[in-house]
Amino acid sequence: MKMRNVIALLIILPCLASGALVPVSAADDDADTANQDWHDLHKEVKAGHLVPMTTIMDWLEARFEGQILEVELEQDHGHGSIEYEVEMIGPQGQVVEFEFDATTGELLSIEGVNIEAMKKTP
Repeated sequence: MKMRNVIALLIILPCLASGALVPVSAADDDADTANQDWHDLHKEVKAGHLVPMTTIMDWLEARFEGQILEVELEQDHGHGSIEYEVEMIGPQGQVVEFEFDATTGELLSIEGVNIEAMKKTP
């Protein structure tokens, strides 16, 4: 069974790598947990265990047209893998999801429609 620790970021760029981001929409009961999640995530990036989100964003910006809608960090406790899922909207309104290994930055998969139209020419 895939257990998910999800942190949703809406159109957020370097804040993840800098640790400057604090969730503002968390309910009071969840605020302490959410803040701890952010601090733990920042520590993992700073320690070099996770690729900074800015690295993923730079890679996407260099290769694809569009805007980031959402970023999720998912952890599969059964397999120990951690992934970034990045959802982008392309210039024609298409939504595409990119999955990256959060520990290496490797692109794992791309899903969506009209992906070719989002690719930048070298």
